[in-house]
Amino acid sequence: MKEAMFWEEMGNGKVRCELCRHRCVIYEGKIAVCGVRINKGGKLFSLVYGNPIAMHVDPIEKKPLFHFYPGTTSFSIATVGCNMKCSNCQNWDISQYKFDKQKNKVKNSWVTPEEIVKMTMEKKCKTISYTYTEPTIFFEWAYDISKLASEKKIYNIFVTNGYMSEIALKTISPYLHGANVDLKSFRENFYHKIPGAKLKGVLESIKLMKKYGIWVEITTLLIPTLNDSKEEIRDIARFIKEEIGPETPWHISRFYPNYKLLNLPPTELRSIRKARDIGVTEGLKFVYGGNVPGDEAENTYCPNCKTLLIERYGYTILKNRVSKGKCPECQEKIEGVGL
Repeated sequence: MKEAMFWEEMGNGKVRCELCRHRCVIYEGKIAVCGVRINKGGKLFSLVYGNPIAMHVDPIEKKPLFHFYPGTTSFSIATVGCNMKCSNCQNWDISQYKFDKQKNKVKNSWVTPEEIVKMTMEKKCKTISYTYTEPTIFFEWAYDISKLASEKKIYNIFVTNGYMSEIALKTISPYLHGANVDLKSFRENFYHKIPGAKLKGVLESIKLMKKYGIWVEITTLLIPTLNDSKEEIRDIARFIKEEIGPETPWHISRFYPNYKLLNLPPTELRSIRKARDIGVTEGLKFVYGGNVPGDEAENTYCPNCKTLLIERYGYTILKNRVSKGKCPECQEKIEGVGL
């Protein structure tokens, strides 16, 4: 165990965690909502520091990040745990792990930040992605890694639900270069019912990321009957344009039944295309379809002259015509990092 960052004593052995927007009050011997932070002797500790459940080399497009050094690889790491309880989570077996309810604890492998950075360099990865589960819940480990990685000119990326506290985001912002934020819905009742959180906190985090100079891309998983109305799609598009900027890539991803949400059908491809059209009509420059390999919605087009700039198939780039961050035909700026 490692003592946690961002907590305060509340008297009578209780502590309040200030890492995410749940701000859990935790009694002696009890564990926070995320399942990986425990009150021991009136102090808060992380149960997952240096204890990865997954380490893989992924294409950066898998995060998905389409405007952050496209075509490069990212060393991707995660621990168990999450501060949301999404009914459709595709990684539920590791995200919903609870130390106090499991018979066998995750093996403590203790991988140091130095070892993660070394492996990243050996694998010739441009970035480290804190992903698969929610990186906020293994913040102390991610923070220590990100500082070392930055010194080695390695970029750091959060693939996140955006529910971290302002102090956590501000603390890591000098070392956090990119983020894909899962904006699950634009309705509070959805956030209350599906992930067990509040929309307002996610929106505040997204705006703070923009303020701190972090490159942001947004993903929305389009779930039939739950968040796929034209009105809600339009609301998300308008928020992105007005609060983050029209250059912000928006990934509208296809839902497949998973975990506890097995009663709904997969998202129809035409629904993805209609949602994408709404995003473009509302003034967003780059709107993509996700989980639709082979569809043109995966490609990047010049927002001015409509030239095909980056052709993709799944996570593979087939063609990249962006030159020095510009369209080669009309010289329109194509926003991003490393384009």
